[in-house]
Amino acid sequence: MTNEEIIKVVKARKEILAINQETLAELSEVGIATLKRFESGKGNITLNNLQKIIDVLGLEISLEIKNMDK
Repeated sequence: MTNEEIIKVVKARKEILAINQETLAELSEVGIATLKRFESGKGNITLNNLQKIIDVLGLEISLEIKNMDK
């Protein structure tokens, strides 16, 4: 999954839950500036901060072995 795809999922989930950036930042304990940079695609987010954000949104990170036949 690309950064852009992750951002789209996060934004879509925020919309479904009717959570704005300020609320998400507060609930996840991630700085609002960090969240804004992440959602705009202008900054790299740490895995720790991404985990905090997706926990609040009821999402999870999953790793799979890549199919090399593609």
